[in-house]
Amino acid sequence: MTIRTPSPFFAPGSATTENSLVIISLKRDQQIPALLQTPTASKLEDTITNTRFGSYPHSTLLNQPWGSQVVASNVNAQSAKRGKKRKREDNDEQDKNKDEDEDEDGAPPAFEAAASGFAHVLPPTPELWTVSLPHRTQVVYTPDYSFILQKLRVRPGDSIIEAGAGSGSFTHAAARAVFNGHRTNTTLQANGRPTKKRKRLGQVYSFEYHEPRYQELCKEVVEHGLDGVVTANHRDVYADGFTLSDPSSPIRANAVFLDLPAPWLALPHLSRTSPNSPLNPKTTTHICTFSPCIEQVQRTIEKMRELGWVEIHMFEIAHKRIDVRRELTSLDFEGLRGVNASAANVDEAIARLRELEGKGKIWHAKDEKNGASKSGKTVKNDSTTEPEPQIESRKDRLARIKEQDKDRKPWTEGRLVQRSESELKTHTSYLTFAVLPRAWTADDEEKARNSLKDVANVKK
Repeated sequence: MTIRTPSPFFAPGSATTENSLVIISLKRDQQIPALLQTPTASKLEDTITNTRFGSYPHSTLLNQPWGSQVVASNVNAQSAKRGKKRKREDNDEQDKNKDEDEDEDGAPPAFEAAASGFAHVLPPTPELWTVSLPHRTQVVYTPDYSFILQKLRVRPGDSIIEAGAGSGSFTHAAARAVFNGHRTNTTLQANGRPTKKRKRLGQVYSFEYHEPRYQELCKEVVEHGLDGVVTANHRDVYADGFTLSDPSSPIRANAVFLDLPAPWLALPHLSRTSPNSPLNPKTTTHICTFSPCIEQVQRTIEKMRELGWVEIHMFEIAHKRIDVRRELTSLDFEGLRGVNASAANVDEAIARLRELEGKGKIWHAKDEKNGASKSGKTVKNDSTTEPEPQIESRKDRLARIKEQDKDRKPWTEGRLVQRSESELKTHTSYLTFAVLPRAWTADDEEKARNSLKDVANVKK
């Protein structure tokens, strides 16, 4: 029985490991994928991920629990140290031998922490991969493929056809939806005996016409550990259909997703009458086409009706994110982060103006007093006069506000406001869904009639 290494998309484990995919999260809308490798002195530059918030050597990312915060490293300082060592090699033979021993060992160098920023190490998911993947074509985003998989009724153990893999966003989401185990040579029961019935395992059959995109998809599938669930094929589905190179292993798909410029040209190959039909003859087949233009939708629906597809519906996804937060507006929040340090109302503004006016009067009074003493005029020393009021400096005021903020409950203050995201992570698309019922033969009709007769006899 062969044992496969689980994909990080299915079983990421508790910590990062070598040769596994991780998502470096810099902020909410900026993630970077990285395939971790053990750094060595010979290939040090290949094991460093550079971002706008600093550099992250893979040695600082390995064996870290998921969700850990990792501080950026000062890679340039390490390079400068190496340069200094090389200069000393000309004058110091002992240092030279020491450096040669270090190079022979191939041990990765230790990096110093940098003040440029930090990042979080997250396990890969289809949602995170969608927002961080390298774009080769237009991407099917999370709101789209979550709705598509739900309408297609995809579940673990199903087989789904994807035509037009593109950047592989939908491929990863579909693989997670159908995954229920890897293929093994022998399937064992709990008592150790082989099972009599073979377990039906989920599979994604992805077709891509563009050869460079197909090669990149194959590379990503292997790197992400999805090669046991995803089968990539380089084929023109318009002309050659959805057959595999190995005719002994038919597809038997339950669902179909077509992300093609002309899906109506591929629909004739999705027929139950064909001898090499890729559809499962024992189940109903659900289909979805992804089209950016309404004219494409019209031609697709015409072809669907011609080929016997029923329950045809078209949807448009117009998804946008709404941020809801509490807005704190007051002069009492001056110097704090995430607040609006301006007057909340007229009374607060007038109070601040009176405070500034009082400070101005005190300052002018001191200025007149100092001017009179310098000119030689006698200043009356009245012991009964009140002491001068103390002026709170801006530094003291900010320190006081910061101290008061420790006991404040921000979730009960301010007002609730909502803002729509300025940049929508989606695109205009029309989703057309349809259903192809399973074939109903004369033998099936006769079996149904006989079953109804048996039920009627029991009731009598």
